[in-house]
Amino acid sequence: MTVLDNLLVYGRYFDLPRKVIRQRAERLLEFAQLADRANDKVDPLSGGLRRRLTIARSLISEPELLLLDEPTTGLDPQARHLLWDRLYRLKQQGVTLVLTTHYMDEAEQLCDRLVIMDEGRIAAEGSPRDLIARYSTREVLELRFNTDDHGALVEKLAAVGERIEGLPDRVLVYTAHGERALEQVESMGLVPLASLVRRSTLEDVFLRLTGRSLAD
Repeated sequence: MTVLDNLLVYGRYFDLPRKVIRQRAERLLEFAQLADRANDKVDPLSGGLRRRLTIARSLISEPELLLLDEPTTGLDPQARHLLWDRLYRLKQQGVTLVLTTHYMDEAEQLCDRLVIMDEGRIAAEGSPRDLIARYSTREVLELRFNTDDHGALVEKLAAVGERIEGLPDRVLVYTAHGERALEQVESMGLVPLASLVRRSTLEDVFLRLTGRSLAD
C-alpha cells in the first residue's frame, strides 16, 4: 500500500466516516511532512519516514493519550530532531505522551515528568531539571591525563569538586563551577591533556543511579 492508503485503511479500524478519514489523513500527512510521499509505496521508505508514518497513523483517531516505545531508536540525528518537533507540537495541542527511551537528551527535551527505571524498579522521579539538581551538580569538568590509571587521580582531586569519578579514559569532576575547578586542578601542578566543561545532564543522573556496568 501507499503512505496515504495506510492512513485511510487504519482510519477504518475506528469506524470513522470516509470523508472524516480523508480530511484527517491529508492533515496528518502535512503534520508529519509526508505530503510529497503520499503516493509512495511504504516498503522502500527509510526508517525515519516509516517512523513518521507510524506517528501519523496513530493520530488518525485523534487520541488524548499516545503511548510511544522508543520512538526514535535507529534514526539519524536529523530524523530524530524532526520527530521531536512533531511530538512537541502534539504536547502543545494537549495530547498526553507516555514514552520509553534510552536517549537521555530525548527525555530531557520531551518530558515534563519522568521516572528512571533500574532492574524493574523506579529509582527516581521528577522533572528533568529537578532530577539534575537533586542527583548531580550544575556543571561537570572532564579531564584526560597522560596516564593509564585515571582512577589513581581521584583521591588527589577529592577537594576540587563535590564528587569525583575516575573512569578508564578520564576523570569527571562534579562541581558548580567547572572553570574554577579547572584552575584549581592546574594550580596543583596537574596539567590535563584535554579538558571539557559542560553542564550536567540526565545521563549523569541515570549513570549515578544505575551504575556504569552493563546490565542484561
